[in-house]
Amino acid sequence: MAEETFHVRIHGRVQGVFYRQWTMSEARARGLSGWVRNRVDGTVEAVFKGDEKLVRDMFQACRRGSPRAFVTKVEHQLAPDAPMEEVVNGVFEQKRTV
Repeated sequence: MAEETFHVRIHGRVQGVFYRQWTMSEARARGLSGWVRNRVDGTVEAVFKGDEKLVRDMFQACRRGSPRAFVTKVEHQLAPDAPMEEVVNGVFEQKRTV
């Protein structure tokens, strides 16, 4: 199983619409490690680490987002050196807004 790490930034109406909660649920269902947080600029940022197929599937899901979200753009980078900020394998969590 090849692992991959994606660092993503989601733009649009993604705060106040349960986007982070949706992201945690979707990432955990895929068994991914990482984190999600709001940013003061109105975007949502996340790091996904795990099986490359599942990470790429999660990235695609971020384009849709939670039912009340309106995603306008998803920036991403394949990032083995992404800001993992103490990611524990098998754990996906919500971080504080930055």
